[in-house]
Amino acid sequence: MAVKVNDSCIGCGACESICDAVFSVDGVAQVNESAVADNMDCVKEAADSCPVGAIEVE
Repeated sequence: MAVKVNDSCIGCGACESICDAVFSVDGVAQVNESAVADNMDCVKEAADSCPVGAIEVE
């Protein structure tokens, strides 16, 4: 699965607080792609919790 953060990210940190193995926020969210496969449950939770829908899971 591919995970990306689109331009609507506001850097709120919700994704990092839910799934810090995959997401880090330094202005805007960044994705640690090597950790996605092992953390899909929290990736999906972070995507569902993003207040602006910036996390895209494909």
